[in-house]
Parts: sequence; structure tokens; C-alpha cells
Amino acid sequence: MSFTAFDQAAMRRAVELAARGRGAVEPNPQVGAVVATADGGGRIIGEGWHDRFGGPHAEVVALEAAGERARGATLYVTLEPCCHHGKTPPCTAAILAAGITRVVVAAGDPFPAVAGRGLDALRQGGVLVEIGLLGPEATRLTAPFRKLVTTGKPWVLAKWAMSLDGRIAAAAGQDRWISSLQSRALVHDLRSRIDAIAIGIGTALADDPLLTVRPEPGTSPGPRRPLRVVFDSRGRLPLTSRLVRTAGESPLLVAVGPDAPADRTAALAAAGCEVWRSTEPDPTARATALLRELGSRRLTNMLVEGGPTVLGSLFAAGEVDEFWAFIAPRILGGLGTGGELPTLPDVKTLQVEEVSRPGGDIFIRGLVTSQACRG
Repeated sequence: MSFTAFDQAAMRRAVELAARGRGAVEPNPQVGAVVATADGGGRIIGEGWHDRFGGPHAEVVALEAAGERARGATLYVTLEPCCHHGKTPPCTAAILAAGITRVVVAAGDPFPAVAGRGLDALRQGGVLVEIGLLGPEATRLTAPFRKLVTTGKPWVLAKWAMSLDGRIAAAAGQDRWISSLQSRALVHDLRSRIDAIAIGIGTALADDPLLTVRPEPGTSPGPRRPLRVVFDSRGRLPLTSRLVRTAGESPLLVAVGPDAPADRTAALAAAGCEVWRSTEPDPTARATALLRELGSRRLTNMLVEGGPTVLGSLFAAGEVDEFWAFIAPRILGGLGTGGELPTLPDVKTLQVEEVSRPGGDIFIRGLVTSQACRG
């Protein structure tokens, strides 16, 4: 099927609108919609996006904006309209009642209660349905939702800051910040839009972080207060740490292994921490089990800020979906060779989506895909 230049422009506008719900709609997907006249030139007469979890869906907002003009018009929507009763009535019923005659959908909805049924309901109602316009863009926009629905696990973002010679942390007693102030502001903005922030016990002991969202002065704190997570197999997190001391103000989950001493886990629980114990002896398997636990709670995105052991376990388990790497133009020294690999193993191929220079750093963001390294 072929789409006109106006079709392309209208759907691109719908994608732009959908992104406005980022961080506020989860575990629902980000969705945008545009209503346009069906005449030769086309003219947008209604716009909408899903702006908060539990709020009206994008299609309903756009149809209400168009009013009676929606009759005989075309609806452009980034995700297949729902056809079931959830927190809101089905969008397919609203579309049919509005008199829309053509619906252009960017991508299908993998949610089992929809999964093609929304498209079928519209076709059975006499609506011309076309799908696939800007499909890759819409699919990327809803990637965390899709992973949660299809695997039961949250989307994992790995973030690290490193020097030009590959060091990701300064020695004890030195300047703890490698990246610039502007880079750190980006990270705090990201924190305000995700459901959980995770670190390993090594980072917790070395840095004594808070893992809270600290926006720039004059800006709002964001729609999320993320769950703080510490991978701590032996329950070594000090009761005097800032994480534990603020457990009553911001939720803290300590993920321990099967050998964590009972007295340590009891003390952490008494201090207000949630202690989650895995029976898995292998750290990689424990990481996957924790992701399934967080997914069962409908957490959509988890940001992993280190250290190298936790990041390595998640990469080894194939659980990292997106990366945020900040490279500071600094040499810290002491870089070791680490030896040579006898063969090239399967490696993670990174699909770069953005490169920028916040505060003089090099920021690289993209997706992680697995494939064998071929010469």
C-alpha cells in the first residue's frame, strides 16, 4: 500500500505527540493520534496523546478535539486502538461512533487483549484500515511496553560514565565525578522518567549514593519516584548508608542471594528496606529473576548505573536493551591490558541512535543487539 506525503506528515505528528507521555503513562504505552480531513489536500482537525496512566487514550482525545468534523475523516494513530474495557472504554467503539471512515495505524499492539482484534473490530465496522506507516518509529517508541508485555520483564537501560582511557571510577579520595554537570543533568532527567534505579553493592559501598531524582533548579521533579535497587548478594549494605537512612522517604529494595545471613537481612528489613531474596546461586540468573519480579509489579523501565559487576552480569544475561554512555575527555591513568582473548566470542552489537556533546563529554545512546562477531 502507498501513503501520501500528507499521510506521512500526519503520522509523524502523531509520533511527536506520543512522546509527550513519556514517563507519565507507564506501564501503558506512549500513543499519539491525529484526526484529519479526508479531502485531497488533508487538514488536521484534532490531535491527542495519552498523557497519564489511567487517563483518556490518545484516540479519544483527538476525536473530542475534532468533534463533529470527525465524521468521514481519517484517524492516524501510532498504536493499534484497543478493543477491550480496561481503565477506559474501548477506543474502537469511540472511533466507530465518531464516524471515522479510514484509520491509519503505525504498529500493532502485542497486548493479548488487543493483538489484532482492534483492527478486526474496525474493519467489521466498515472502516478502511491501513497499517505500517512509520512502523519502526512507533515500535521503538513503545519498546519498553512491548518488552514488558511479551517477556514479563522491564526495559533495561545501562548507564555508565568513563574516562577516555576506559576508567569508570576514580580512586578513593579523588574527584568522584567523571562526567560534566550537563551530562549529570541528563541522567537526573532520565531518572525522573523511569521506574527503578539499580546499582551493585560495590558502588553502594564506594560512593554512598542516594539514587534520588535531583532536577535542575526551577524545573519540576518529573512524574516518577523510582524504586531504588541494590544488588547485594550477602546483605552487606550498611545500616548507616544514605540509602538505608532514607528508605522511609524513597523506597529501597535490597536484592540478596541464597547465602545472605539472616541477621543482616532482618536488620535491613527492620530499617525499612524491602529485602528480596533469590534462591539462584548464579549472579546472572539472579539478575534475570529480579527482572521477572520487577516485571510482575508492572515496572516498565529500569536504569542500571553500575558498577561493572552488575553491568557485566546483565550484559552476560542478554538483559540490557539500551545504553547511555558518557565519555569524558580525561585520562585517569592506570589502564591495564586485561590480556587477549583467544577467539572472538559472541558480542553485543550496539545500534547508535544519538551522539552529542553535553558539557564537552561525548554522549552515546542506542540499543543493544546480540549477534556473532564476523570478520
